[in-house]
Amino acid sequence: MEKINDALKKLTNNRGFKERYDEMKEEIMVHPDIQHFLSAHQEEITNKVVDASLMKLYEFISQTKDCKECPSLEQCINLMEGYEPELILQGNNIDLQYHRCKRKLVDDEKRKQQRLIQSLHVPKDMLEASFANFDLDTDGRMHAFEYVASFADRYVSGKKMKGIYIYGGFGVGKSYLLGALANQLAEKRIPSMLVYVPEFLREMKQSLADRSLDKKLDVVKKAPILMLDDIGAESMSSWARDEVLGAILQFRMHEHLPTFFSSNFNLDELKHHLTYSQRGEVEEMKAARMIERIKYLAMPIRIDGPNRRN
Repeated sequence: MEKINDALKKLTNNRGFKERYDEMKEEIMVHPDIQHFLSAHQEEITNKVVDASLMKLYEFISQTKDCKECPSLEQCINLMEGYEPELILQGNNIDLQYHRCKRKLVDDEKRKQQRLIQSLHVPKDMLEASFANFDLDTDGRMHAFEYVASFADRYVSGKKMKGIYIYGGFGVGKSYLLGALANQLAEKRIPSMLVYVPEFLREMKQSLADRSLDKKLDVVKKAPILMLDDIGAESMSSWARDEVLGAILQFRMHEHLPTFFSSNFNLDELKHHLTYSQRGEVEEMKAARMIERIKYLAMPIRIDGPNRRN
């Protein structure tokens, strides 16, 4: 087998290869970033060092910097998506080190914030909500916004703070405001959990089969800040009311953990909904107990206005 050194020697003696090599070297040497780097290290870099580092230098000029030629992070043209090269001198060698580009930094920060928001069965638009896009065009919306914005500013872990029970018609922005609060808290590195109640209760019922109920329930019970979205939209069973929702709210009352709710029902309507189980049982006392827990944890605020989903 022919030795690699011998093969390379033959290749460099080849006229076509030598022409391409010279063209590549010229392209490298006239590049302004290369000239700036060589000028900054002119006392340390010899022609021999440059010749030995041509492939690294070519790797450098073949990629974009400051995202100038990348339409987006997903369409990054560099060798490693979201990373751009920097020339460095290590001993007698010119080398490259890679660092995150500005788009990658923004994307990583956004993902870091999203990881602070645990969500169970929550729609995507709720996770992208922001205070900036919440319309303050009715008294109810203004009142609810002022409360959650103040909560986000004043929140201190371990401090007893009351949430709100937001109620109103379809599409008035109840769920959106909870999502905006979660994102505002995430910007301050405060974790929270968003739970879409109807799907959550279905999952809890299925968890009985694989014995994961207690573990999943524990995560929700102990969330630093919990937001229960669309409570009352589910078909309520006595078990779901007492063993799931009741257990969550009882724990959070004792631990003084902030809890927020959204519902189409006011508290009297929710009490009626919780009174009648799927089997037709009438359990007024148990429903009243649930409402008292909600009142202890949250202040009711009605949001009005047109349906913004239409």
